[in-house]
Amino acid sequence: MAKYYLEITGTTGAYRIGGGAGLSVSGLQMQTVFRNPLAGPSVLGISSGASMGVAFVVLLSGSLGGVALSKLGFMGEIALTIAAIAGSLSIMALIVFVSQKVRGNVTLLIIGVMIGYIANAVIGVLKFFSVEEDIRAYVIWGLGSFARVSGDQMTLFICIMVVLLPLSFLLVKTLNLLLLGDAYARNLGLNIKRARLLVITCSGVLVAIVTAYCGPIIFLGLAVPHLCRGMFRTSDHRILMPASLLAGASLALVCNLIARMPGFEGALPVNSVTALVGAPVVMSVLFNRRRNEMNE
Repeated sequence: MAKYYLEITGTTGAYRIGGGAGLSVSGLQMQTVFRNPLAGPSVLGISSGASMGVAFVVLLSGSLGGVALSKLGFMGEIALTIAAIAGSLSIMALIVFVSQKVRGNVTLLIIGVMIGYIANAVIGVLKFFSVEEDIRAYVIWGLGSFARVSGDQMTLFICIMVVLLPLSFLLVKTLNLLLLGDAYARNLGLNIKRARLLVITCSGVLVAIVTAYCGPIIFLGLAVPHLCRGMFRTSDHRILMPASLLAGASLALVCNLIARMPGFEGALPVNSVTALVGAPVVMSVLFNRRRNEMNE
């Protein structure tokens, strides 16, 4: 019991809370700005950018004659974190640039998906030229974990999230206006292009930081906003924003505890647990949407 108490208290608990909250808030922002119920934090390829950054460092470390990162300990962790942040922010910068050139949200969404495919293709090429040990290390990173970092890195992550999450609440009014449609929001004085840029940047930075420290955690950002909409039956971001933050943090703790249940020698991949929770939510959204279309 002491082990599980430590999992939800202190610095380690705050680390998981920050990761879950960041992904959930980011998912809510993405679904609003694109007006797409199936949009999530990975929709713009930012998570793929983090994976590509890590792939360049991990998969080429052995094939170029360097020392495998798995043997570098703390320095290897720092290298992975920096690579993931650099990859995420580079893709985000590209998306921000593209957002200034296109008007339609759907067009930007498709471009983001295509960028994600390109990043995954680059990763596949890097795997082909990599040694087995590096590929294994990369696969382990790609499984995602809320227990990857410790010590000073964990404290730094918590400090970053303490700054970023409150900033997201400043966009609540903007998100509510975006729900009304571009024409109506513009008539109310909202600069659509600037608002979209702010939301995408905020969401992208959250995803970049969480992915850098936790790996590509799936489904939390997609499922939690729908859970909150279902529980509170509202689209008001004054309610959904804090609800998504708290629900995402709680779900991250629960998924991590399930992944570390007694009887297992190690820990289950967190992504396996989050998928078991998130996939039914996504399917229910699809079925409900189809049912509503048929009723109309």
